[in-house]
Amino acid sequence: MSVTLIIIVITAIISIMAWNNYSLMNRWIMNPYQVANRGQYYRLITSGFLHADWGHLIFNMISLYFFGGFIEQVFGLLFGPMAPLYVIGFYLAAILVSDIPTFLKHRNNPGYNSLGASGGVSAIIFAGILFRPLTDICLYFAFCIPGFIFGVLYLGYSYYESRRGAGNINHDAHFYGALFGVLFMVLAYPSILPNFFEQISSWRLF
Repeated sequence: MSVTLIIIVITAIISIMAWNNYSLMNRWIMNPYQVANRGQYYRLITSGFLHADWGHLIFNMISLYFFGGFIEQVFGLLFGPMAPLYVIGFYLAAILVSDIPTFLKHRNNPGYNSLGASGGVSAIIFAGILFRPLTDICLYFAFCIPGFIFGVLYLGYSYYESRRGAGNINHDAHFYGALFGVLFMVLAYPSILPNFFEQISSWRLF
């Protein structure tokens, strides 16, 4: 079983368990106030394995499935036999890093909670888009657009939802997870950036 599928299975199991066990959800959800005042730093990671509902879980896991396999191949070429460990480390680090701005913003608000794998998934998606910016991404398996355009729309949507502030989904993590994914890949494989711009410069709408 690939690393991507293992992450998906573990995330689905934990999310479903938390829906049926409020105590687990309460202990693992991202609450910046608890992190700051009780030192519960584990929440920066555990919240990435929780989801608000089936729609939230399915959207994140489908996105991870479609991009994760490709990133596993890329990491295999870059890191050889250690690639699976790098994939896991990359995913968990993205969740952690993407939660830090949320922690800093809401650390004095005991009522704020957030959850979701958005930081890790965004890092995987945008790392993939760097390599294949012109590959179509199909929304709801119907409306297809090039990856780099999807990336712009994805970040715009995340920004809008973050400002709207509805629900517990951490939309800020979308942006910072994407940034982490891009920066990591540029550092690990510097030639990816000129290759990215070369590819999108050849794109034509018609």
